[in-house]
Amino acid sequence: MSLAWIGLGSNLDVPSAHVERALDELDGLPLTRRCDASSLYATRPVGPADQPDFVNAVARLETRLSPLALLDQLQALEQRHGRIRGQRWGPRTLDLDLLLFDEQHLVTPRLTLPHPEMTRRAFVLVPLAEIAPSLVLPDGRDIASLTAALSDETPPTRMPPKVLPNA
Repeated sequence: MSLAWIGLGSNLDVPSAHVERALDELDGLPLTRRCDASSLYATRPVGPADQPDFVNAVARLETRLSPLALLDQLQALEQRHGRIRGQRWGPRTLDLDLLLFDEQHLVTPRLTLPHPEMTRRAFVLVPLAEIAPSLVLPDGRDIASLTAALSDETPPTRMPPKVLPNA
């Protein structure tokens, strides 16, 4: 089994519902099991500022899929959530990014591993540090140090857990 880390984000059509549903759906991907997930975080958008705030999370998966096969599954899941690829860094119903896959370094036209922007994004590092505080990236940098170095960026805000009504 390989270990994969997925970044999730949404800022359209009840974003928290898209992220929560996608977290559940990750567990149903072929040859894949969701092992852990962070809390949900409210995050200011990166890129165009004239869009709603995002809801972000990170999940850890175990999978027997290859990185590109997992990417195919993630993109199909985005499509089931109505994802339209338009403006770069623009609003979206669901964005799923393959952040890390074992210790692999990969550069293809479709996928770069580790994700090239992840170490500069608080909305990735903060939830990742929540569930894997001692994680070390393939290049030897640790998540705790990278997260601490983001002091000039507005940190994401942990959202309260969803309260289920009494049955």
